[in-house]
Amino acid sequence: MQTDPAQPPDTETALVAACFEQIAAHGWARLSIPAAAHSAGIPLDVARRSLGDRCALLLRFGALADAFALKGALTEGPARDRLFDLVMRRIDFLQMHRAGVIALLRGVPFDPPAALLLTGASLRSMDWLLAAAGVDAAGPLDRRLGGTLRAGGLLAVWGWTVRAWQNDTNPDMAATMAALDSALTRAERAAGWLAPRGRLDSAAPMTPEDVPFTPQE
Repeated sequence: MQTDPAQPPDTETALVAACFEQIAAHGWARLSIPAAAHSAGIPLDVARRSLGDRCALLLRFGALADAFALKGALTEGPARDRLFDLVMRRIDFLQMHRAGVIALLRGVPFDPPAALLLTGASLRSMDWLLAAAGVDAAGPLDRRLGGTLRAGGLLAVWGWTVRAWQNDTNPDMAATMAALDSALTRAERAAGWLAPRGRLDSAAPMTPEDVPFTPQE
């Protein structure tokens, strides 16, 4: 595929950043991609090809977050350590657009189609993180349940970590890392989804007390 000479490689990234600046300033419901393109000095025809609508923005932002997490991530060590590194790298990407992401998370629950899209895209992102950590995302039990058990478990860990991050104003993100460490420990103990292949079938049933992934106050 040839590169469009009228669209530098970083144009889409700049447009995404401008959109999140708009979300930070005006909220998700009032996002205007054309206005964001104008503020970033990007021609509207180029912006239209890059991000046709807000759903495309969500998908592209998630893909950029995944790429940021995957590039340079740990390639050795226990799966748990590698997952910790991957999730925190993805959090680091969110941190670069912090105000916009927080505004997005506040607005998306009032936009059901966008919320559904974001959930599905996030689940696919968890598949990529699991693969990068060397965790089989479709173990024996997963295959009987549609191949989503481990990705769903990591999505719960991700959600718990993001909620902690939203309230964590410390630059070193110590509270965020502590929440992630606790969530991984609980998920691993409850469901065994970081266990070696074959152990999932005999893992103890998960209960709400085992993995209390509920909104933090």
